Amino acid sequence: MALSGPQRTVATTVGVVVVMASLGFASVPLYDLFCRVTGFGGVTQEADAGSDVILDRTIKIRFDASIDAGMPWDFKPVQREMEVRIGETGLAFYEAHNPTDRPIAGTASYNVFPYEAGGYFTKIDCFCFTEQVLQPGETVQMPLTFYVDPEMVDDRDAKHVQTITLGYTFYETELPEQQAQLATDQAKDVN
Repeated sequence: MALSGPQRTVATTVGVVVVMASLGFASVPLYDLFCRVTGFGGVTQEADAGSDVILDRTIKIRFDASIDAGMPWDFKPVQREMEVRIGETGLAFYEAHNPTDRPIAGTASYNVFPYEAGGYFTKIDCFCFTEQVLQPGETVQMPLTFYVDPEMVDDRDAKHVQTITLGYTFYETELPEQQAQLATDQAKDVN
């Protein structure tokens, strides 16, 4: 059965809308995958262990911290910068403090500058991998274990990088169900 002119136009329009909607839903995961694979936009890599190769060349790592406008925590790097050999495993700490009278959950996002170095900054363990919950008045030091991939020295865009800045921003998130219930129960006991 052949479609008439108006039916063909409607079918084509519906087809275009379906394709565009599908591309819209797929764009975020595909972009995220692209960034993780290439390090584009300062996205870092993850590894289970340190590098097997350690070069004599050193690189300076700077640490930065900020909080979202609604996040009441105090958050800062314990050490503002360190120098490591490329391929050497580094260990840094960030400190978070909850000055409020209630438990608060938070999640950290990160960025790396310059962007060319993002694909070579490799995290072995990081507080940013999981949600953090701080109790009222609690202060914690959260570790970050990392290395800079030696392959960076072979990248024409990244090989001249001498300083990498790693920045984290903490955002408040909903408390996990068990923590939220505990906070609700404690509030009832006070009243």
